[in-house]
Amino acid sequence: MIPISYREHSLDNVQFPLVGWRADGLPKTIADRTRKVYDRVAMVYPLSTFFFHSRAHRHALQDSGITDGMRVLEVATGSGEMFRRLVKVNRSGSTVGFDLSPNMAARTQKRVQREFPSSRTICHAVDARYIPFRDEAFDAVVCCYLLELLATDDIYRALNECYRVLRRNGKFALICIGQNTRMFNRVYRVAGKLAPAFWGRQVEQRVPEMIEHVDFDIISDRVVTQTGYPSRVLVARK
Repeated sequence: MIPISYREHSLDNVQFPLVGWRADGLPKTIADRTRKVYDRVAMVYPLSTFFFHSRAHRHALQDSGITDGMRVLEVATGSGEMFRRLVKVNRSGSTVGFDLSPNMAARTQKRVQREFPSSRTICHAVDARYIPFRDEAFDAVVCCYLLELLATDDIYRALNECYRVLRRNGKFALICIGQNTRMFNRVYRVAGKLAPAFWGRQVEQRVPEMIEHVDFDIISDRVVTQTGYPSRVLVARK
């Protein structure tokens, strides 16, 4: 159990109490390997986002109803493509993001500061199973392509954390890798066996039940395909 202590991290005039954690305190699970893998591919990973994920990101943002002036959290920012979309529509609000990979988080933070210098943004290196913010700190939470990389118990931990930090009636937007294409599924299973820390495994068909298990109500559900890559975009309300 990671010890909890509170300190204040200021985001201009907006403050979110952070829960302290040790720099190398992650449990010895696949998360350690995943962090190392994504640190190494941080420079080239935006290419996959551009070719396979950007359309799903656009629909998730549209369906989430996020507008300017909100407090928004993105869980697992990856290459930062979605994070930049969030910052662009939330110029006068506050947008916070984090990723397990320190290199991914640092690259996202640097690019956002360059493109949106006046926006209130920050991107941390954080484990989604232990989100370091107080209860109901955010108006909206977004999570893209993370659950595939987590064990079942850890998926529930991450979803419960997303629920905890989201305000009452706030919206949770989630994107998962789709399972509606037989050939794609076969290829993904092989890739997952070869490099589980990078590809993980498909969980999309179980996700609606998991979301509802932690008391979210699904209000939007669609499948989006880009360059043959299927994604499922769900939006739920707390």
